[in-house]
Amino acid sequence: MTGTSQEILKHLPYLRRYARALVGSQERGDQYMRIFLEAILEDPQRVPADGNLRVQLFAVFHDVCTLLHATDGDDAAPLEGLVPVEARLSQLTSTQRQVLLLVSLEGFSFEDVGFILHLPESEVRDQLDAARKEMQRQHPARILIVEDEPLIAMDIARIVEEMGHTVCGTAADHAEAVALAKRASPHIVLADIQLKGGDSGIEAVQDILTGISVPVVFVTGFPERLLTGERLEPTFVVTKPFKPEALVSVIGQALAMHPPFAPA
Repeated sequence: MTGTSQEILKHLPYLRRYARALVGSQERGDQYMRIFLEAILEDPQRVPADGNLRVQLFAVFHDVCTLLHATDGDDAAPLEGLVPVEARLSQLTSTQRQVLLLVSLEGFSFEDVGFILHLPESEVRDQLDAARKEMQRQHPARILIVEDEPLIAMDIARIVEEMGHTVCGTAADHAEAVALAKRASPHIVLADIQLKGGDSGIEAVQDILTGISVPVVFVTGFPERLLTGERLEPTFVVTKPFKPEALVSVIGQALAMHPPFAPA
C-alpha cells in the first residue's frame, strides 16, 4: 500500500467527512467507509504505488462503492442519497453532488476530480456549474447560527443571506441556542463546537435535536474531533477557517438531502 499506515490514517477523517456529506447520513457514510477500508486491507494493491496519496484514496473509495452497487444489482446511482428525488426541489444528481463536494469542500482541482470520478475535466466543470445552478433553486430555509465569535457569526450570516435563506437567530452559548431553536424552529443549524463560557456546541446541538429533527452543520477548527467514526457524530462538518464556497456547498447539500418540506 502506498506510504505508511500513518500517512493513510491522516486522510481518513476527511474521507469520512466526504462520505457522510455525500449521502446525508453518518450511519450510511460510515458504512461506505468500512467497506472501503476492508477492501484496501484485503487488497493493498488497490492503492497504487505512485501519485498523490489523498487523490488515490478518494479514487479507490469511489471505485469500491461503485463496484458494490454493481455487485448488489442496485439500480440507483452510486452513493445516491436517502431522500427520494421527488421530495426535493433542488434535484442535485449523484455526480453533481460528488463534484460539488470534491471541489468545494475537499478542495480538489478539476484535474484531480476527473481522476477520482473517471470524468474528463470539461465534464467536471459542467457538472459543477449545473450543481451551483440547482442550489440556487432551493427552497428558502430558516437557519440558526450557534457561534460565539461575533465576526465569524456575521460572516456566516452574510453567506446564508446571499444564498437566499433567512437567519432566524444567532446564539453564543448553550442556553441561548436551545431557547432560540425552540422559539424559531429552524430548518438547519450551523454550530461551532466551542461556545461562550466554555459551553459545548455539541451538547447544545444534542439538546436542540431532542425537540426538532433538522440537519446540523458543524463549523469548527477541530474537525478531527468529530470524524472518528467511533460514536454518534455529525453528518456535515466544515473546517475553520472556511472558504465561503465550502460552507455554501455543505448547506446546499444538507438541504438537498434533508429538505424542510420533505414528507415526514
